[in-house]
This record gives sequence, C-alpha cells and structure tokens, in this order.
Amino acid sequence: MIEMMPAVDFLHYSKIMLDETTLEQRLVNLEQTVAELKRLLIAAPTPSNWLEKVTGSISDEQVFLQVLEYGESLRHADRPTDETSDQT
Repeated sequence: MIEMMPAVDFLHYSKIMLDETTLEQRLVNLEQTVAELKRLLIAAPTPSNWLEKVTGSISDEQVFLQVLEYGESLRHADRPTDETSDQT
C-alpha cells in the first residue's frame, strides 16, 4: 500500500525542490560567468606601468588647472557658509 503525502507536505516539498533547482541553476550561471570573466582577464593584454600610461596624457596644463579649480568649487558648494569662510 502506498502512503500518500498530505497536500501541505507535498507543496512544502515541491517548493523546497523548486528552490534547490533554482539555486542550482543560478550557481551554474554564476560559475559560467566567473569562467568567462577569467577567460577575458587572461586574454586581456597585460598593462605596463600605469604611471607610464598616464604620464603626458594631459596635454594642456592650463585646462587641467581649470578642471582642478572646478572640482574644488563643486566640493565647497555643499558646505555651509561658516565652514567655507573659516578656510579662507
């Protein structure tokens, strides 16, 4: 004689199985993505010294100084007035 599982137990069991299947599929997808990222990393050219790459990349020093001033003004724009007057 076959004993039937109560409906509540069956629903609980099927939900667990679905969750495990979903988790397993997500794990497979994650492993494939990691493998692809590793493959891309290995295939990527090895960068030389990063400093050598950026040295000379700013051809107009005056524009660079203006960018620095602009960034500083943005940083100070959100400060309360009493804070900015203390630093001048």
